[in-house]
Order: sequence, then structure tokens, then C-alpha cells
Amino acid sequence: MASVSVQIVISGYYGFRNSGDEAVLKSILNSLAAQEKEQGIRIVPVVLSNDPEWTSRMYGVRSAQRMKLGEIRQLLKESDGLISGGGSLLQDSTGLLTIPYYLGIVHIAQWVRKPVFIYAQGVGPVQRPFFFKWIRNVFRKSAYISVRDQESAALLGRMGIDSSSVEVVADPVMGLPLPDGTSATSSTSSHGTAHQATETASYSTADSIPVIGISVRFWDKQRRELDGIAEGLKLLSSQRPVHLRFLPFHLPDDEQASRYVIDKIGDISENGSIISTADQVTDPQQMLAEVSRCNILLGMRLHSLIYAASQSVPLMGISYDPKIDQFLNRMQIKPTGTSSVTEPASLVEDAVYLLDHGQEWKNNKLPLIQALQQDAARPAHFIAQYFLAKR
Repeated sequence: MASVSVQIVISGYYGFRNSGDEAVLKSILNSLAAQEKEQGIRIVPVVLSNDPEWTSRMYGVRSAQRMKLGEIRQLLKESDGLISGGGSLLQDSTGLLTIPYYLGIVHIAQWVRKPVFIYAQGVGPVQRPFFFKWIRNVFRKSAYISVRDQESAALLGRMGIDSSSVEVVADPVMGLPLPDGTSATSSTSSHGTAHQATETASYSTADSIPVIGISVRFWDKQRRELDGIAEGLKLLSSQRPVHLRFLPFHLPDDEQASRYVIDKIGDISENGSIISTADQVTDPQQMLAEVSRCNILLGMRLHSLIYAASQSVPLMGISYDPKIDQFLNRMQIKPTGTSSVTEPASLVEDAVYLLDHGQEWKNNKLPLIQALQQDAARPAHFIAQYFLAKR
């Protein structure tokens, strides 16, 4: 039995059914739980969520409504600390209220004199300089700061935060394990044409066609990247039989984006290819299992790429945000396309290379992947050490 027990509130973009952010939460919970065995400390998490009942059912933890600031203040007073992260919490590209909300939660914790742990955050883009001072003041009062890439650390440095106080780690999801009893095949919703389900597709085996996992989202208003992806995938399927497996990470938006691309591709069944979609996958480990069964992955969503890397699945990234480039840089990979220009011929060239040289890719990237997986556990280890030193 653990001799030390602490309660920690966790703040992030949780309870919105976004597979990537839910994977971050699941990974943090797993890493904290692992410290009980490794260091003899019990860490009791309380998650701030958009849907507390769903979060509690999904993860078996206590959860509280993320927008009830009075209740959050009382909860923090009763707790031993706050984890802020991970994910891209401190950025202003999605609106002016994102940074004030997350810094506000941190400020409440600091006001009630609780230690704050910045957990593998991706900081930026921050386009409005008036946020710099607020971030600097809040971070300087934090017990621990970790970010998931060098670019985030550099941005904090430009804000005036001493680099010696910032630890660069990996995204927590690099440490997420596959679910127990993961199957090599899965029942899917498949499309012989772009409009009608005609058969049940299964994942690739030694004797079947390769599976290309595809994670798309709406971003460019003119849909240039989605049109380029659709044309490239259609061209690829005309050259060799493939199983195009669409993986919607953020429901329902990514389902709609997937449908847009599927409609653009059209009927590819006469070439021996098939299209399928992973329907309503909200459990992050189940989505991780989906990715693990792919031969290669083409992704817009950051965590689709992180999932692929964690499972040594050769990956191709479409850059729409600096966070995509930052992760690809750590993997020493150039993006296949961007939100404004995705050339079908380049997509086909990259996909063919990975399909034909998958093992070579895995061998080359293995040291990078292993380093990221080791880094993913460091914030939880620090938190456990912090409280053990206090008791």
C-alpha cells in the first residue's frame, strides 16, 4: 500500500470526444498510476471535463464541470496540486478565450497556494503579444514546466522564461499502450462505392491488400488540401489495390471531412481497392488499435501522427498548424502537403515509397521513437518525486 496519497486536479481539453485530447488524458492517467508501483505513491486524479459523467464512466475517475469556476476553486483548495495539460492549451489561433481560460485555472490554483505542473504542453501559436506577460507571470510561479517540443520551449524563452526551468519532453500519447486483447482484425463500415456499404472489410494480413489509415479534418475554407488528398488517394488506388481506412478523430466534424474526401474519390472497387470508415470510436486506446493495424498512415490530426509513431507505423503528415511541423521535425520527416498545397503526385510518391520500404522506415525511426516514449513518462515521475519530497 502507498504510504503517500495526494489528490491532483487535471485541466485540459477533456470531455469533448476528441480522440487526440482524450488520448492525452488517458496517457497522463496511466503515467500517474504507474508511479504508485514505481515510487510507492498514490495519486488520485480529478479531471475537469466538459462532460463529467462521461469522463468518469470512460476513465473511472472523479470528474468536475470545467466551467464552474467556484466549484473548481473549492476543489483546488481541497486538493494537493494542479496539472495543466497536455495538448495545445496555450494558443490563440482558435479564439481569444482559450488562453485566458487555461491560465485562469492555473491562477486559481496558485491563488489558493497549490503547486502547478505544466504537463507536456504545446505552446503556441501566440499571435497577440499582450498574452506574453500573463503566460510569463503564471509559468514563473509554477512548480514544474514541461513542453512537448523545442519550438514551444523557444517561444517561452522569447516570453522571458528561463530555459533552465523548462523541460522538453514528448507528447504523453507516445506512452499510451494498446488495449488488452487487441485484435488483428476489426468489423468495419465499408464502401464499395463512395455512397453505399457493400461488404465487411478486414485489416491487412500477409495475403491481403495494404491498409492506409487516413485522418482528415476541415481547415482550408476552399478544401484545397482535402481535394488534393482525394485526388492523390484515387490515383494511388488506380496503381495498386489498397484499403483506404478513414479514422475520424474528432466527432462529428472529422466524419464529415472523411465523407467529403470519400465522395471526391468515388468508386474504386473495380481496381480491387476498398474504402472503410472507423465509426464512432471515442475510446483513445481503441483508436490507437485502429492505427496500429495500418501499413501506413496519412494524417492531418496531430495525434493521428503521434499514434502512428508510437506504433512504428510509417506516417505522412499534412501540415495545417505549426504543431504538425514541430512533431514531424522531431521525427525528421518532411510534410507530404500543407493546408494550401497538397499535390496528388507527391502524395502518391510518398505513399508508394512507404508501402514498399516500410521496414526500412521503421528501422531508421526506431531510435527516435524509443527516445520519445521514454520522455513521455518524465513529467509524471517528477510529480511523484515532488510530493514524496514534501512528505
